[in-house]
Amino acid sequence: MNMAYTNLAIYFIILTALAIPLGKYINLVFDNKITFFKFAEKPIYALLQTSEDEQHNWKQYALSLMLFNIAGAVLLFMLFMLQKFLPLNPQHFDKLTWDLALNTAISFIGNTNWQAYAGETTMSYFTQMFGLAVQNFLSAATGIAVLLVLIRGFSRGTVKTIGNFWVDITKA
Repeated sequence: MNMAYTNLAIYFIILTALAIPLGKYINLVFDNKITFFKFAEKPIYALLQTSEDEQHNWKQYALSLMLFNIAGAVLLFMLFMLQKFLPLNPQHFDKLTWDLALNTAISFIGNTNWQAYAGETTMSYFTQMFGLAVQNFLSAATGIAVLLVLIRGFSRGTVKTIGNFWVDITKA
């Protein structure tokens, strides 16, 4: 058997073996039964003026999700347009064209990360670190929150609440 197939088989065996324990751990974290990071979550909840006990209906959850992503897209777009004036730009890159900035911001918000620019020849260090890298993390966290709310919606059936977006995004 080829070594690549052996490695692939070992990978799938390990992945399968870890699926159930990891799934149970993630469930405990999002059900607030494991609170190891509570010290870091509490100040974020205070800043967002929410708590773990506050529940949203689907409209509140969707509105929070949309506002979060719209704010992220606007901030990322502005970062691209102001890149010339921001620190950590030793190559003195100019701003992006508005259409490239909008396209890139939307693609990073939607977690497609479609890149129509040439990385280090277009984006400053600041833009890459505080724009693209942060948004890579936040878009993945948003995806986890959407998956959680979908699971809750199916599993809770007739319950009118589906969790709290701000708590889910913080934990993710």
